Amino acid sequence: MEYDYIIHELESLSKPEEREGMARFGISPKRTYAVRMPEIRRIARKVGKDHELAARLWDADYRETKIMASIVDDPKLVTEGQMESWAAEFDYWEICDQCCINLFRKTPYAYKKAFQWSLRDEEFVKRAGFALIAVLAVHDKKAPDDKMEDFFPPIIRESKDNRKYVKKAVNWALRQIGKRNKNLNKRAIEVAEEIKSTDSKSAKWIAADALRELRDEKLQKKLI
Repeated sequence: MEYDYIIHELESLSKPEEREGMARFGISPKRTYAVRMPEIRRIARKVGKDHELAARLWDADYRETKIMASIVDDPKLVTEGQMESWAAEFDYWEICDQCCINLFRKTPYAYKKAFQWSLRDEEFVKRAGFALIAVLAVHDKKAPDDKMEDFFPPIIRESKDNRKYVKKAVNWALRQIGKRNKNLNKRAIEVAEEIKSTDSKSAKWIAADALRELRDEKLQKKLI
């Protein structure tokens, strides 16, 4: 019943004329209803949590159904196998990031997968590793500083990866860790300076962009 309701809603809200615009932002125009995120979230809120429904929505293989699957799934029922299976299908940044933000960070495997995926070769699986680091830095408020500092070695190691969606995620992870508090801000700046000295185009970009934000006067005043 909920599945039919969701598909009906997505079909009624579909705006095929927006597909071209989505492509300009790196969102695949294939298999999409071109429904905007606020509408996707509104429908998902109406449905609530449902692990079996999430599996069915993921298998429907549309942009919107996959994002909705990540919202309605129950993180307590998600397995490592499911995370691996979904990650293997990531083929652009939006699905990858939404899964990390909405679902993966809430599972018991979040830290383990962040480290494992940071080592993977596939562009969007590797991105998922660093997207997880970024969202854990934002949302896991109780994590001690040393747990966040454990992410610095993979950030340094993968800063040389010149692929657009990897280097942006590495940069995102570094900035979010450095925005947690004064101590981590200082450590993140030191890491950015180390990366900056690397003979790598992507590393220099990551460092320069991160340092701009991490040294920002307004941010410095907010940090405790």
